[in-house]
Amino acid sequence: MNNYNIILNDLVPKKFGKRGTIWTIFLIVIIVVGLIAYIDQVNKGQVVTNMRDYALWGIYISNFVFFVATSFVGSVTVAILRLTNNTWRTPLVRIAEIISLAAIVMAGLTIMIDMARPDRLLNLFIYARLQSPITWDVIIVPTSIALSFLLLYFPLLPDLAILKKHFKKTKPKYSKWYGKLSLNWTGSKKQKSIQEKSIKIIALMIIPVGILLQTIDAWLFSTTYRIGWDSTNMGAYFISGAFVAGVGALVTVVYIIRRVRKLENYITDYHFDKIGKLLVLACLIYFYFNINEYLIPIFTAPVQEDIHLNALISGEYAPIFWFSQIVGLILPIIILLFKKGRKPFPMFIVGLMVVVGSWWKRYVIVTPTLLHPFLPIEGVPESWHHYFPSMHEWLITAATLAMASLIITIMVRYLPVVPIQRTADELDLLKTDKITES
Repeated sequence: MNNYNIILNDLVPKKFGKRGTIWTIFLIVIIVVGLIAYIDQVNKGQVVTNMRDYALWGIYISNFVFFVATSFVGSVTVAILRLTNNTWRTPLVRIAEIISLAAIVMAGLTIMIDMARPDRLLNLFIYARLQSPITWDVIIVPTSIALSFLLLYFPLLPDLAILKKHFKKTKPKYSKWYGKLSLNWTGSKKQKSIQEKSIKIIALMIIPVGILLQTIDAWLFSTTYRIGWDSTNMGAYFISGAFVAGVGALVTVVYIIRRVRKLENYITDYHFDKIGKLLVLACLIYFYFNINEYLIPIFTAPVQEDIHLNALISGEYAPIFWFSQIVGLILPIIILLFKKGRKPFPMFIVGLMVVVGSWWKRYVIVTPTLLHPFLPIEGVPESWHHYFPSMHEWLITAATLAMASLIITIMVRYLPVVPIQRTADELDLLKTDKITES
């Protein structure tokens, strides 16, 4: 068996095993339960949630911000790696693009879930106002979805053509669908030239779109002029945080796919070391912006901001705040600074820590500020002074996370997560270089 056949056999999509089937069923059950909770929420109204006049965004918007942040890894990060032609990126970029597409699609759906009247979604377009950051979000999220899809799809074309031939005899139905999706790819010079130019254009477009997406989200908060959000630091703070969340998600998913699909020969310790260095750099940058966001105001904060900071550092939200800072940021930095910490399994643990810490970090950004309005909260029930998600909110949020995981799972099942053609080409190039040297 030659090297190409070995690569093809290793990288071609395979059926789910028992664990994969159980995992898929588990995700579907969570989604169905969340859908039932959402239907009940639409029928009864937002009263089934714990959102009230003050905590009017709650967990849904923090979850939306998390999805937007996670999508950053497959847009800006991958685009930069593609444009700089880093060869070590090959086994990782497609997984990153899959995560990005799943995350940004769910970000759009999460906004609809947050709307008490989803039937009024069209009003966001009919009565859009360019002065409103909400309108910018309505424009930028669909744009990001489209570009993320194209950045995933165009590099897939050679592999889809390979899968068409591979399944022609064994699974003709698969072969037919892969053939349609390959857009009659033959690998001609003209097709390759068009493909390379298209990928480069999309990569150049998605970088400013990805940065704008994070910045607009930051502006949604900072333009409200509220304690905790009134900061010129918010744009850079959100971008650096998105970098951390996205790379953390990539590390976690890459480790799982590598282990389940037995791709140790393609996704090696070297790749984990590289992505570990990228993650620690992201964490250090984010840590710097956290110092700007929380430490400096301690010395200069007015009374209301001082109350807000105390609620985070030593008050009601202290456990969540310190969990997100220590588990989601400080410990990962310490672990990743050592070479042993950048081995596959430690990296997987760090990735989980970063993802969980990043999710709770978004919760800390959203909720405490809403409960520190301009005027003191008076003349309302005691429950309005505090917020913690209701069972409906948890079930619906869990369903969105499960849906994102299901999208990733389905794509991993039917698409080659490591590029077949590019891997084979790089192997041939490596052989040629060795022959030339000898």
